[in-house]
Amino acid sequence: VQLLASGGGLVQAGGSLRLSCAASLRTLGNYVMGWFRQAPGEEREFVAVISRSRSSTAVADAVKGRFTIPRDNAKNSVYLQMISLKPDDTAVYYCAAGQKFSTAAVEYDYWGQGTQVTVSS
Repeated sequence: VQLLASGGGLVQAGGSLRLSCAASLRTLGNYVMGWFRQAPGEEREFVAVISRSRSSTAVADAVKGRFTIPRDNAKNSVYLQMISLKPDDTAVYYCAAGQKFSTAAVEYDYWGQGTQVTVSS
């Protein structure tokens, strides 16, 4: 499965962005989907996860109330909707696909190439 993340960019603090992650084949519905991010000099950290059926989601405490993770299996896509962005949200954002509903990066089998999000103060 190849994943393509897009939608990153430069935004002012308080602004919004929507990241998209599309799969190369019509198989995204078979996977739990997650978003992770990595800031310079930092480890990759969990951001959000959604189950196959969209019945369960979880987001990191740092983004709770600001980020959501909708998915559209018919469009073979998952999204990361981000509002009220802060400079601390600056990072490369990665989408990932796996079999287990997890916040641990090691549980994910497939990764997108990453998309840069930069939030200016």
